[in-house]
Amino acid sequence: MKKNIVQRLILLGPGLTWLAIFLLVPLGILFVYSFFQRGSFGGIVYEFTLQNYARAVEPLFVRIFLLSLKIAIVTTALALLIGYPVAYYIATSPARWRTVLLGLVVLPFWTSYLIRTYAWIVLLNSEGIINHMLLALGVNARLELLYTQSAITIGLLYGYLPFMILPLYAAIERLNPEYAEASADLGATPLKTFLTVTFPLTLRGVFAGALFVFIPSLGNFFVPELLGGGQEILLGNLIRDQFLKARDWPFGSALAFLTMALIMVLLFFQAWLANRERQATNVA
Repeated sequence: MKKNIVQRLILLGPGLTWLAIFLLVPLGILFVYSFFQRGSFGGIVYEFTLQNYARAVEPLFVRIFLLSLKIAIVTTALALLIGYPVAYYIATSPARWRTVLLGLVVLPFWTSYLIRTYAWIVLLNSEGIINHMLLALGVNARLELLYTQSAITIGLLYGYLPFMILPLYAAIERLNPEYAEASADLGATPLKTFLTVTFPLTLRGVFAGALFVFIPSLGNFFVPELLGGGQEILLGNLIRDQFLKARDWPFGSALAFLTMALIMVLLFFQAWLANRERQATNVA
């Protein structure tokens, strides 16, 4: 028994220590700061208050949160719609091609996300490649593609799409092909087989991919800044500005802690769903 405990501490110790130092401690500091007040010229006045949380639910900040939530949900939905067929194609390709195709999926990570976002500015601006192509096709009016919510969604989708594809690929690749064959033998169409067999059996990958896309999309601040032109203030921009521009650390801490609380709820919900699916599989 003691030997097992020692082995677990040796294996889990470094990771848990890292999480404690760089996750739990900063979260604890944010939580404590969120109950203090901002000084007249910035800084922190160590007087207890709940005003920061009261401000967080004011209509202006609620609107920013809902807009951020909307863009994150749309980005996640589009990533699922695009990523699932890609992951399915890779998982069902011959083994010799899977490594190559997966390499192409992760290839963008070899370049900084910031640099790739700047590339989208070149593509989407009024004098960019996309507008020139449309003019060549006979479209006379130049489209205002840059500095819009759509541009922000495109930038987030491009950056986080691989995070959807990879867990979906892992879930689809583990599927037993005999399930689909049995469904076809029973007279089910390919669409019905997908909806009743394939998709339900890959829900764990869907949930994981959705979280991997939704969470960073909710807190991203430089894509809205660059592709949105700063015209739309999203949650990540708001939190950053409280720390770096407004110098209102207590309010920024309250916003950051509420965001992390939402993320933790989603993570626990995903873990609960995964555990429920695992139990249902074991019973079956």
